[in-house]
Amino acid sequence: MKTSRKVSKGTLWISYILQSLIAIMLLVGAFNNLLQTDMAVSGAIEMGYPKASVIYLGIVLLISTVLYAIPQTTFLGCLLLTAWLGGAIATHIIHNDPIINILFPIVFGILVWLSIWLRNEKLRSIAKPRKKNDKE
Repeated sequence: MKTSRKVSKGTLWISYILQSLIAIMLLVGAFNNLLQTDMAVSGAIEMGYPKASVIYLGIVLLISTVLYAIPQTTFLGCLLLTAWLGGAIATHIIHNDPIINILFPIVFGILVWLSIWLRNEKLRSIAKPRKKNDKE
């Protein structure tokens, strides 16, 4: 995504730092799945996923995160990560997990989008709050 000249350097830095932190956290999760660590496998099984699916979940998460980290494909990565996090939310709801387990992927999804919203004028113009009298 191209950055706008209207974005301050500070906002730009915050955006990139936030995106980097999110990407690192997601990559850790992806590699845990790809390496099929005990934590990843037992967590997936607890949530009702078969052991064989852990590797595929890792592949999807890795691809989505890499797309999110590449400037030219950030938007596509955001969309895929939003879908991923939506699945996490649904899984937690199905298992009647505590609200904190449901809120975590919601907040994470907001941060994924916030990281690019901060620096992308086009996205901000689409996603800005509108007043009642604003025309479409």
